[in-house]
Formats: sequence, structure tokens, C-alpha cells
Amino acid sequence: MAKIVPFRGLRFNPEKIDRMEDVVTPPYDVIDEKAQAALLSKNPYNMIQLDLTKHAGVAPAAGRYEGAKNLFDRWQEECVLIRDKEPAIYLYHIRYNLPNGRTFTRKGLVCLVGLAEFDQGIVKPHEKTFRSVTDDRLKLIDTCQAQFSQVFSIYSDENGEIMAALEGGCPKEPLYSVEDQDGCRHTLWAVTDPQVLAKISAAFQDKPLYIADGHHRYTTALQLREMMAKRQGSVAEDSPYNHVMMYLCPMEDPGLSVLPTHRLVYLPEKTGADELVARMGEYFDIEEVGGGSRETLIEQVLGRMEEKEEQQTVFGMYEPKADRCFLLSLKPGVMAGAVGHELPPALQELDVVVLSDLVVERLLGLSHERCDNEGLIAYYSDPDNALDSAVKVAAQNGDRSPILFLMNHTPVAQVKKIADEDLIMPHKSTYFYPKILTGLLINRLVANESVA
Repeated sequence: MAKIVPFRGLRFNPEKIDRMEDVVTPPYDVIDEKAQAALLSKNPYNMIQLDLTKHAGVAPAAGRYEGAKNLFDRWQEECVLIRDKEPAIYLYHIRYNLPNGRTFTRKGLVCLVGLAEFDQGIVKPHEKTFRSVTDDRLKLIDTCQAQFSQVFSIYSDENGEIMAALEGGCPKEPLYSVEDQDGCRHTLWAVTDPQVLAKISAAFQDKPLYIADGHHRYTTALQLREMMAKRQGSVAEDSPYNHVMMYLCPMEDPGLSVLPTHRLVYLPEKTGADELVARMGEYFDIEEVGGGSRETLIEQVLGRMEEKEEQQTVFGMYEPKADRCFLLSLKPGVMAGAVGHELPPALQELDVVVLSDLVVERLLGLSHERCDNEGLIAYYSDPDNALDSAVKVAAQNGDRSPILFLMNHTPVAQVKKIADEDLIMPHKSTYFYPKILTGLLINRLVANESVA
């Protein structure tokens, strides 16, 4: 199935860059204007100059892609960016802390992967992509002839053979060890032993890959291949345009974490807590959680949700105007009766689908289209930030009624099941943490080269 290939990574020259922390960035799509300004102030060689965000200011609007290309070419001429002499598969560890204080290390590898259309079943998605996003990335990659960041995918390796082989052939000294702004430690090694590389490539031949994060990056790579085929007449199997740079992590890795994404829903009309509870009562067992500050309430509800997540779908609901918090537990058989004729069973089992299709659309009367067009849902990975926003909006005494829904995470097994059944999850269903850094490795696309 998956074709895994080593490559000569392009990366920052440690002799030119004193602090890697000053040049690497989070993924472009999570960088707001304030963060962009902070990154630009760190170092003139910061990756934000190349992997452009949607915000103006990095390069002139009319020539932002050409501006990135000129910088990219110049940095290579100045040997700020250097290309490894030997093809490698790169071992990439991320050591991090979860909000509960527990420490984990996620172990993955960076390589090139042969492109395959989604209907081939080799690389499987679980999210919808949007053309407006891929158009921007396609222009950037085509102009610069480089992939600046990896697609994050997962695979199954119950015995851990792939990671054991890679770590067994790993040199003692890493290329980099970098701490990001969240305190996560990113460490990268290059594995170049031909026997180890061949063993790893062979181990993937019977494995499909599941995109965890980076659906738009993968779709952009498919579009670039199509574009180059039209320009050149064809794209060879070993062409760099027939491959995409990926970060691969085994789904059995104990360091693979999926965090929940909480929803702050803005009801267009004033709605009180009692009315909300009345609407939910037919479908949920409802328990009000009281006592203590609002922060304590949220903490208690999140703890109760975690206890029950393996038994049933459960949400926390906080109504900030009345400062009341509830635990909502889905009654058995409700989803099959309410949406069984519309949704496959695998989707009915997803907490995010229960919230979006049953709660938001049916019980609150807000269609998906209206929520998107009017910005009626805000997404938060940090429950404290979500709580602060809910309280601030409630204090404004406007026409909108903010309701905070606290979520459990989506298990990796459900992600695999959805992808295997060729289904699509709602927006913001998964948050694989931590994010991969941009700037540790770049895949330069050289038209006349063959991928090993």
C-alpha cells in the first residue's frame, strides 16, 4: 500500500542560526496577526517569511508568493538553508505535558510518501477540504517549488516494529532539539543506514495511512501533481511531484494524544438555562452541577465527563448569564431514532455529530450553513479560554445568548473507523496535540531529480 521513501531534507544551518527556537513556527493556519508579528521580530530568517499566513505584512499582497520565493532562493545561496547530502528518514520525537500535568513523548518519523487519490484507499481522510485554502497553498508551493511543512498521518503497528527499527539505527546526536512556545521539546535525528531505510519502507507496503492533520496540505500536493502533469505531459512515478512530505506516527503510540475542542455557541435570541434544559430533556439525562466558583464547576464537569466517556456520549453545558452548569448524558437509542435514516451508525457514535446534528441543528434550530455564515460557533481547545469568552459575551447583555458546550476527545479508533468507511467528520472533530513545527525540515522539489 503506502510507498515510503527517504529524502534529502533541506534545513536550517546550525552554523548560521544560533537559536532554532527563533526560526521555527507553529503551522501557518494557527498563527494570528499578533503571533505573526512576534515571530517576525525574533529573527529575519523566521519561517513565517516563507510559509506565509493569511495575514498581510509578511510580503506585499500582489507579490507575496514571489517574495517568498526570492527569500527562499537567497537563504539557500547564503547557506542559511542547507540540504542533507544523504537521503534519510528522520526520527522526530515530541516531549510534552498535557493540561493534567502528565508528560508524554510522541514518536514519529518524517519521510516522503507516494501520492494516491483518496478513492485508492492508501491514504485515507476524515475531514472535508476547502478550495479557498488549497488555492493559496498551491500558489505558494508551485512558486517556491518546495513543501514547507508535513502532512501528519497515523498508521497501525501493533508490535512497534517500525519505530524499533528506526530507533535502532538512530545516531546518538540529534540534528536539533528545540523547545516551542508551549514548552514542548522537539528532537530530530537523521537515519541514513540503507538497510534500516529499506526495512522501514518494506514494513509500510501493507499499511494504509490515515490523515490526522493536514488534509489541505495533502489535497494541495494532489493538485500540484495534476498541474505538473499538464505542464510536462506526465509525472513519472519517481518524480518529486508524485510525493508529499509526511510525519507518520503509530496509532498505538502511548504518546499520541487527541484533545477535545469545546464549542461556544451563540444563540441569536435570548434563551435562558431553564428553556435549554427543557429542550434537551427528551434526549438527555440532565444533572445540574452546583457549588463553588464557575471555574470549579467546569473542572468538576470535565472530570465527570472523563469518567463516563467510554460508556456513553456526555457533554458539559454552561450557561454564563445564570452561571449554571449541567451534565448532559445521551439516552440510549436516541440518535438512531432521531437521525438514523440520515446518518450511518459510525457517525451517530461520534460526540461531535451528536452535538452538531442533534443539539445544535435540531434542538437549537441552527443549521450548519447558518452557523458558518453568521459565525455562531467558536472553537476552543482550552476550556479556561472558552469559559472566559462565554462570560465576557454574557456580560455585554447583547441579543445573543452564549452557551458553552464542553466536549470529550474523539478516540483514535473512531477516526480510523470513520476513514475506513469513507465518511467525513464535522469541522474541528480532532485536535492532535502537539502540533508539528514548521521549519525543522523542508522538502525541496527539483524537477529533474528522481525520488529514491
